[in-house]
Amino acid sequence: MNRKIVFFDIDGTILNEKKQIPASAKQAITKLQENGAYVAIATGRAPFMFETIRKELGIESYVSYNGQYVVFEGEVVYNNPLGQEELTKLYQQSSENNFPMVFMTEDHMWASVADHPYITESFGSLKFNYPKVNPNLKNDNKIYQALLFCEKESEEKIAAQHNSFRFVRWHDLSCDVLPGGGSKAVGVEKLIEASGLNITDSFAFGDGLNDMEMIEEVGTGIAMGNAVSELKSIADYVTDDVGNDGILKGLKHLKLI
Repeated sequence: MNRKIVFFDIDGTILNEKKQIPASAKQAITKLQENGAYVAIATGRAPFMFETIRKELGIESYVSYNGQYVVFEGEVVYNNPLGQEELTKLYQQSSENNFPMVFMTEDHMWASVADHPYITESFGSLKFNYPKVNPNLKNDNKIYQALLFCEKESEEKIAAQHNSFRFVRWHDLSCDVLPGGGSKAVGVEKLIEASGLNITDSFAFGDGLNDMEMIEEVGTGIAMGNAVSELKSIADYVTDDVGNDGILKGLKHLKLI
């Protein structure tokens, strides 16, 4: 049997609503690795935001920042930072409207303002602390992803003025800001190329809107039972909820374990 590569989203896929890895998911991923498959994470998170998960699961390949920073078996194979000039314009516009931002490099992140309730609530949903503050971080570093904190209606107005960026909402009060054309699908494609495998030998598990392109890109796309309806409608298979052995059941259905 040809070697396989399997991508897993984090929140709502590997992690349950309590931000814990179900025992069945950990056992299933371990078995998948023992069977010789490449196992990779594909997430909107920064690398430093899921290092503990990678170590716990023994995963060395990942697509982070929704495809902007890609590592295969410990080596960087692709990176695509945001344009500096356009990012400065976005920051000026967000500041004028009192919308805070967070800027993310390869290994750390900084907020534009302190103690903003939108950042507190959004980061709290991920069980992360409020970032340190440094609005000038964007000036001297490669920024692979920014976070804009505002409600959807305001996001749409701002996005209409920044065609070179892509805005992907992940919380009622926050959205990811990516380079135009950037997506998990691009990162997945780069990682598959690095592995030397064919697209037909690739699989992906996800639950959110930012998984749409990835699920369509891979050979077989699997939506979690708790996934949004839009993702379920395009998936090749819908497994059970993350909290009800969704990963284990999905891998067994696909005969990968």
